[in-house]
Amino acid sequence: MKGRTVRLRTYLLISNAVSLFAILAVLFYCYSRMLLSAPTFVWLGGATLLAGGVSFVLHLALIVPLARAANQIGEASGKIASGVLGTEVPIVGPAEFRLLAERFNAMSRRLKTSFEDVTRSETSRRELVANVAHDLRTPLALLQSHSEALLDGVVEDEAARGDYLQVIRKESIRLGRLVQDLFDLSKLDAGADPFEPRPVALEDVLIDTLNVYRPKLEEKNLEVVVRLPEPSPVVWGVEHELRRIAANLLDNAIRHSPNGGSIEWCAAIEDGGMVSIALRDDGDGVPEEERDRIFERFYRSDRSRRRESGGAGLGLAIAKSLAERHGGEIGVAPAGDRGSEFRFTLKLADAGSGAALDGGGT
Repeated sequence: MKGRTVRLRTYLLISNAVSLFAILAVLFYCYSRMLLSAPTFVWLGGATLLAGGVSFVLHLALIVPLARAANQIGEASGKIASGVLGTEVPIVGPAEFRLLAERFNAMSRRLKTSFEDVTRSETSRRELVANVAHDLRTPLALLQSHSEALLDGVVEDEAARGDYLQVIRKESIRLGRLVQDLFDLSKLDAGADPFEPRPVALEDVLIDTLNVYRPKLEEKNLEVVVRLPEPSPVVWGVEHELRRIAANLLDNAIRHSPNGGSIEWCAAIEDGGMVSIALRDDGDGVPEEERDRIFERFYRSDRSRRRESGGAGLGLAIAKSLAERHGGEIGVAPAGDRGSEFRFTLKLADAGSGAALDGGGT
C-alpha cells in the first residue's frame, strides 16, 4: 500500500510543534516542582505559552520561502516532464536550496541543448537519406538506360557506342566516389580510424595535391600561386587526412573558377601555436547567407546544383570533419571583389619535431 505523502511545509510545522510540546512539558514539570505560588505559576505558564506561540509563528514565517522554493522546483520539473524544456527557477533561499536551484537550472539547460542536438541530428538524418537517394538515382538511371540501349542493339554506330560506354564509365566513377565519400563520413562519425598525428611538412601536402590536380588545372588554364612562410611550417596531423582536406578544397576551387582564372595557396603563422592555410579563387564567390551552410552534408548552392559542376556536396563536409579532428577550424569568406577564400587552421608541430615556429612571408 502506498504511503501517505506529507508536504514539506506541513512536515516542518509538525516537527516544530512536537519540539515545542516537549519543551513546554519539561518547563511545566519544572514549574510544578519549584513550589511556586499560584499567581507566579500562572504568570510563568502564560509567559511560556506565549513564547511558544511566538516561536511557532516565527517558524511558520521562516519556512514559507523554503516551501515556495521547493514548490517552484517541483513545478519546473513538471513543466520539463511535459516537454517545456529550458525551464529555470529563481536562485533563492539558504545555501542548500540555492545550490539545488543552480544545479536544476544547469540540468534544464543541458536537457534543452541535448534535445535540440537530437532534433537537429534527426532532421539532418532525414535530409541525408533524401539527398543520398537523389544523388544515387541520377547515375543509376543513366547506367540502366545506357546499358539497356547497348544490350537491345538500339545503338549500332561504333562511335555512338563509344559515347554510351564513356557515359557509363563516367557515371560509374561518380557513383563510386559518392559511395566512398559516404563511407569516409561514416568512419569519421564513428571514430573508426585511429588518430595518430605526427609532424608533416605543409609544403609537401600542398605541392603534392597540386601535382595530383595538374590535369584539371591545365584543362581550365588556371594559374596557381603558392605563398608559404620561410622556413616552411611543419604541422601536427595525419598526412593522408591533411592531403584530403587540401584536395577537397582545391577540387571545389577548380570547379567554380572560370577558365583562365587563378588560384592561390597561402599560409601564415598565428598566435597559440597554429598555422592558418587559405585557398583563394576568383570564381563567383559564396553568398553571405550560404557561408554557414556550405559545410553541411549534401548542401549545394543553387548555382552549383547543375550536374556538370560535379560534386555531391560531401567534399566540404569531409574537409570540415577532418579539420576539426585535427583541432582546427574551417570557414569561408569573400576574397576581395570576386571569388572566395577558404581558410582552415592546423596545429604547429613542436620544436622537438622540427617545426618552424616563426618565419617571414615570401
